[in-house]
Amino acid sequence: MCCPDIFTAEQFQSEFLYIIVSFDFYSVSLSHQDINAPCIKTDNVKELGDGENAEFETVFVLKDFQSPDYSYLYKNDNRILGPPVVFHCAGKGEPLPFSSRPLYSTTMLNLSLCFTGFRKKEEVVNLVNLVHHMGGTIRKDFSAKVTHLIAYSTHGEKYRLAVCMGTPILTPDWIHKAWDNFHAGDEEFRTAFKVPPFQDCVLSFLGFSEEEKNNMEERTLKHGGRFLEVGDEKCTHLVVEENSIKELPFVPSKKLYAVKQEWFWGSIQMDARAGESMYSYEKSESPAMKKAVSLLSLTTPTSNRKRRRLRDTLAQLTKEAEISPFPPRKRPSAEHSLSMGSLLDISNTPETCKNAKPSKSSTPVLPKQSARWQVSKELYQTESNYVDILATVLQLFKHPLEKEGQVGGPILAQEEIKTIFGSIPDIYEVHTRIKADLEELVMNWSEDKSVGDIILKYVKLVRAYPPFINFFEMSKEMIVKCEKQKPRFHAFLKINQAKPECGRQTLVELLIRPVQRLPSVALLLNDIKKHTSDDNPDKVTLEKAIESLKEVMTHINEDKRKTEGQKQIFDVVYEVDGCPANLLSSHRSLVHRVETIALGDKPCDRGEHVTLFLFNDCLEASSHLHSLGNVS
Repeated sequence: MCCPDIFTAEQFQSEFLYIIVSFDFYSVSLSHQDINAPCIKTDNVKELGDGENAEFETVFVLKDFQSPDYSYLYKNDNRILGPPVVFHCAGKGEPLPFSSRPLYSTTMLNLSLCFTGFRKKEEVVNLVNLVHHMGGTIRKDFSAKVTHLIAYSTHGEKYRLAVCMGTPILTPDWIHKAWDNFHAGDEEFRTAFKVPPFQDCVLSFLGFSEEEKNNMEERTLKHGGRFLEVGDEKCTHLVVEENSIKELPFVPSKKLYAVKQEWFWGSIQMDARAGESMYSYEKSESPAMKKAVSLLSLTTPTSNRKRRRLRDTLAQLTKEAEISPFPPRKRPSAEHSLSMGSLLDISNTPETCKNAKPSKSSTPVLPKQSARWQVSKELYQTESNYVDILATVLQLFKHPLEKEGQVGGPILAQEEIKTIFGSIPDIYEVHTRIKADLEELVMNWSEDKSVGDIILKYVKLVRAYPPFINFFEMSKEMIVKCEKQKPRFHAFLKINQAKPECGRQTLVELLIRPVQRLPSVALLLNDIKKHTSDDNPDKVTLEKAIESLKEVMTHINEDKRKTEGQKQIFDVVYEVDGCPANLLSSHRSLVHRVETIALGDKPCDRGEHVTLFLFNDCLEASSHLHSLGNVS
């Protein structure tokens, strides 16, 4: 035993406290300036660890919690701490903690863990000890008090509950790494140990194009799973493209999940394995009905009993269908869904069934009217379709991305969402009002009704367009960038673009509609004017409305050119080294750029590449060395 060393810091002053440090730890890292307490260095803890010295409150600091010294001290109920605890308390100026268990570090202090999917008891016992030594607690059953689930599998009730409650689901490696790194609670450190959504899953894909299949197989590997060909007995999931596959080529075994593609993309979006029951692939016919049909296809039964049994079976199936607890699926209204035609062609509108009852979201059914009314009706139809498209963009894409408490955390940052959608909500609000007014006009039509007044009424509000159209290219670039860099956003787009409301169109294709809408309205107004008599007061009003729309579109084009010109100047500033700050001006725009070769008198000047930048008020020249000089 060595003589006590007294340290000078004030954190650990105690009349009855001795710090007994094992030789290994002392020789490696303990600083004499850290602690103000009697400290004894020893390489034989048995001399002091018999628990008979009641005069002092003794703390043993050990580096190795797997050593024989630890076992000896633990059996004798000694107070054992690890070096990280000592340094943590010294740095915080706090007293050493009292713990009923040996405490190596405070890494998992206030954390509560639960385990699932483990088969080896010894492994669980080892992990539990590590958690306890880091200050954490263990719970047998999963509840709201559990802060982390340690999982070897994506199966089981505990896993499902953790996904629903947004509890982090981590691999056992997180515990082992936390022992060395002391950052268990840090989210960035924790992310590296998330259980991937397809862990212990073997997927196969049916009904997809070769390109799409390759993409999904690549993402399967990236998210912890494996893939095999359809029909392999090792597969756990059969992912089906439900729009192209009407019936499976074989009867799935009880161990195989047959799921729609939304399950695949939904799992990636949540960063956790989704519940299969919600996305189960269903055949168009029930097994019982198929059995009955197969009986009918056989030779005619030879006995009355067989005929009676078949008749009873069909009657029972019919009865079950009539009293089914599941209500029939309602056809979505036009207010919340779009026809394929309305998406593919701005002027294409669905034909109206003569016997259909008119609704606020469908084309009004009225007796045949004048050509002026027919074109006005077309204006209303296209406006209704356009509003539905904007509603789809907001309801399927923007609002879910902005929703708080998303499983797996936010898919996009708020700035990214703002860049993508811009002023779409303002545009939607304006056109919802225009649609309502046009509907009222068409439903209560008379030749003296004014279409032009409706457009003039909202022409100032239409100025919500320039901010969106000017930055549309930036919006597209942001979508492409986020889709490449963020797998969860890619999955989010895949899920929503496959829904009927989108008509199989991408988000970019839907967002281009505002760019096309105003020219389309102007053309329709011009057609209405052609079918309006000269003595109709709406003739003059329509001309004013058309002229106002042209002014808005001109303003948009000029603003767009100005924006593009400003962006080009910024590109020059970034490209040219040493560019003067005064080049940036709100009144300056880039007119043209020319690449030239210098023909100077000096040999050193000849052949030098020089770029000329012609602005609306000056000419700038830059050599290939990126030094900018003013020529005129």
